[in-house]
Amino acid sequence: PLRKAVRLNPEDPYLKVLLALKLQDLGEHVEAEAHIEEALSSTSCQSYVIRYAAKYFRRKHRVDKALHLLNRALQASPSSGYLHYQKGLCYKQQISQLRTSRNRQPRRQDNVQELAQQAIHEFQETLKLRPTFEMAYVCMAEVQAEIHQYEEAERNFQKALNNKTLVAHIEQDIHLRYGRFLQFHKQSEDKAITLYLKGLKVEEKSFAWRKLLTALEKVAERRVCQNVHLVESTSLLGLVYKLKGQEKNALFYYEKALRLTGEMNPAF
Repeated sequence: PLRKAVRLNPEDPYLKVLLALKLQDLGEHVEAEAHIEEALSSTSCQSYVIRYAAKYFRRKHRVDKALHLLNRALQASPSSGYLHYQKGLCYKQQISQLRTSRNRQPRRQDNVQELAQQAIHEFQETLKLRPTFEMAYVCMAEVQAEIHQYEEAERNFQKALNNKTLVAHIEQDIHLRYGRFLQFHKQSEDKAITLYLKGLKVEEKSFAWRKLLTALEKVAERRVCQNVHLVESTSLLGLVYKLKGQEKNALFYYEKALRLTGEMNPAF
């Protein structure tokens, strides 16, 4: 439908940038790039077109190009919370790129601190303009976790979850990210498991829901292998397979958990 829309409205840069993002999702990068360039060269190109083009370049890991476009868009729309949010995401992505680099020189750690402060500033600006934008709280919390501001991070995760109007897949995503923070930054697996389970109770089989299920499965498998809370961990694997729809495997782990309970408590 977007291709057809572009054919019918060849001068509309907004349609072209939307089509480019969809093509990027499908891995059709040559055609996507052509539409992005055409959209940006349009004389009617507006700030909302530029911001989606910036998203395209950020997802392509061309963060400098994305930041250039966002700064350009902010000149026209300085009170856009979404543009500040996108800038924050760019700095957050640069932090990830530095973290995964093999070069561990002290200068790179200084860069992480600098980028983190820039990202936090942009997310704070976002929230001044859009106080109920829950993902800005979440992304800010993840950046704060990177520089060991754990108390601030936890407060922001809580603020995101306290939003009473969360749609299902966003609520699941917040439980996933908060759980990862607790598991990997706070070394609190029990609390992480609780959050994964709460996210899975939200009844929508979204991408985030599947990621929650994978996260729960990995932590349960590891705990079983390391003999950590063996009965509970084995039961969790039963739940994982039940939610996957694999009833035989679920039954196997539930029965195994019951046997373990009997072995630990002969009176059971």
